[in-house]
Amino acid sequence: MTRTDRKRQDGLALGGEAARRVPVLLPYPFAGPFDYRVPSGMEVSPGDLVLVPLNRRAEAGVVWDGPTDAGLPDSRLKPISARIEGPAMRADLRRLIDWIAGYTLATPGEVLAMALRTNALRPETPPVGFRAAEVLPQARLTEARQRVLAILSDGAPRGMADLARAADTTAAVIRGMADAGFLLPATMPTRRAFAPPDLERPGPTLSADQATAASALRRAVAARAFSVTLLDGVTGSGKTEVYLEAVAECLGAGRQALVLLPEIALSSQWLERFERRFGVAPAIWHSDLSSRIRKTTWRAVAAGEAPVVVGARSALFLPFPDLGLVVIDEEHESAFKQEEGVVYNARDMAVVRARLCHAPAVLVSATPSLETLANVEAGRYQRRHLPARHGGATLPEVRLLDLRATPPARGKFLAPPLIEAVRETLARGEQAMLFLNRRGYAPLTLCRACGHRMQCPNCTAWLVEHRARKLLQCHHCGHSEPIPPACPICGAEHSLTAVGPGVERITEEATETFPEARRLVMASDTLPGPLAAGEAARAISAREVDLIIGTQIVAKGWHFPHLTLVGVVDADLGLGGGDLRAAERTVQLLHQVAGRAGRAEAPGTVLLQTFSPEHPVMQALRAGDLDRFMADEAAQRRPANWPPYGRLAAVIVSADSAEAADTAARDLARAAPHGAGIAVFGPAPAPLAILRGRHRRRLLLKTRRDIAVQPLLRDWLAQVPARGSVRIDVDVDPMSFL
Repeated sequence: MTRTDRKRQDGLALGGEAARRVPVLLPYPFAGPFDYRVPSGMEVSPGDLVLVPLNRRAEAGVVWDGPTDAGLPDSRLKPISARIEGPAMRADLRRLIDWIAGYTLATPGEVLAMALRTNALRPETPPVGFRAAEVLPQARLTEARQRVLAILSDGAPRGMADLARAADTTAAVIRGMADAGFLLPATMPTRRAFAPPDLERPGPTLSADQATAASALRRAVAARAFSVTLLDGVTGSGKTEVYLEAVAECLGAGRQALVLLPEIALSSQWLERFERRFGVAPAIWHSDLSSRIRKTTWRAVAAGEAPVVVGARSALFLPFPDLGLVVIDEEHESAFKQEEGVVYNARDMAVVRARLCHAPAVLVSATPSLETLANVEAGRYQRRHLPARHGGATLPEVRLLDLRATPPARGKFLAPPLIEAVRETLARGEQAMLFLNRRGYAPLTLCRACGHRMQCPNCTAWLVEHRARKLLQCHHCGHSEPIPPACPICGAEHSLTAVGPGVERITEEATETFPEARRLVMASDTLPGPLAAGEAARAISAREVDLIIGTQIVAKGWHFPHLTLVGVVDADLGLGGGDLRAAERTVQLLHQVAGRAGRAEAPGTVLLQTFSPEHPVMQALRAGDLDRFMADEAAQRRPANWPPYGRLAAVIVSADSAEAADTAARDLARAAPHGAGIAVFGPAPAPLAILRGRHRRRLLLKTRRDIAVQPLLRDWLAQVPARGSVRIDVDVDPMSFL
């Protein structure tokens, strides 16, 4: 056969028809899939994983849905190199990828990259162990060798480590027996990566309110239909135990469940509750896992052998073959929003995935977001409320400490009433917590001689002092430098001084004030992962700690039964800056951290240090009336169509120079959409006007709720293509305005 004949055979299907072509989506920021030719004898369908040529290398992609490019001649098509053995990407996950791309204006390939685990696609080498040879060689049998053969007498192969441990010998003995012919290699049987949960295991005794809510969630799961339920209630009301009943219903039906947590550090106590309920651990998914564990977990999920997955937002893209329940715990948390790469809110996309899988979604929070409450009000979501703490515990008393009336000592940050309350708590043998949502030692370092402020060279942000590490660090780009002995501007020695407190500085003051107290700092700097967080929780529960000092990581989901006092060092932090959701976020955060107090028999007290006790946030926290606060917040946003009663999209222009950024931003402003119910604000320098060396400008598109922003954005951005170093990013439903 000549080369021409081979080309003709490859280019034509049976019957002399034109070459069969399929669209293949690749995990790169292309506008869409590329067409490839299906070689003769190969069968592929949408969702199949394939290897295709791209430029001069082979890349893994997915056969996609939709039409091919009829305008592309057959002669320009490249053939699919191979079909990758493994589970195909299911239709619901492909639709989710297309949906997210369409909603966020990201390219489908960028979204695919979050779902396609290329390392998990490589075939696994089955583990090899040893079995006894049928005919043993004529060689001396030591006692160790006899023990090895006795263990293998049942015919089941064993791995080297397991065999050496069982025979009370060493790996060298095992290798020697293999070299001598006593042992032969044997393929080991594969084991399930995750044990099935015990559904017969009795759950905790639920209160009447819990039982009613659990029954409703069980019915939603049994219906095998899409629905969304808000499960809310006061802190400590036992929401986790309620939705675990829905998980049990899902598993009983043979389906899989996904639980999303905003901070994977929260997983330690959650895992304990899960194991108490089901007797086994679930699968865990987050970025700190090793590549090997992620590969094993991905394959187990795809095979349906991971009944329950608890994870961070990226778990949303795992290949569940039969997802029957999606739970979003702490649904109000901004950590569910991914701000880099594909900008999306995992809470909202989890609801979309549940809809595509015909499964119920459960949103869980003691402080629901206004977006979720608006959906409840509109009838789109159901609501199940738990009004009381479980087990007879009472809600803590919240008191406001007016720092204008009782200020801290000069150079200090703990007011006398808070100091006295901590001392009394520790004297009773109870635990106390000091909360400040700011990492490091101080947010600003300046020179007393010339006033110079230490600033990041790459960002318009001050460098945060981390005194324990003797560093100044930017919390936006990661730049760090040693603390200089002299001012870099005027040269004055020992003139740099810390301004304002961080959690390290509060720890220093607490050490001086409460020298006998056993202290533990809980911040992302000191608890780098779930294991460290789990050890901290164990130490607190075992009463090895008297005083906890922490950032926002302590506000979420922890249950410390002996903690009776929470002191918030700066309750006003977060209220400034002009952020649309500043008041909502502050009330949610402080209510959550207040909820750590008094969760058992002893009553709890919360002291909020504030310069603005009259602020609506402080009054709502003191009265415990979050419903009234959220109603007032909604009333302020509704008339002007601010979210959730209107739609927002941020357009962020960045460039290597201020001039290029300004030019592109002005061009966008001139081409901005207009019409009834549409408003465009800006351009204006972003609050972080320089980030990682790039100059940034922002525009904001606001529309009525009945006007979709995506078509407006596509038409708008098509008129002003980015040139040179200019990059234009879009954030639909922004949560950060930096």
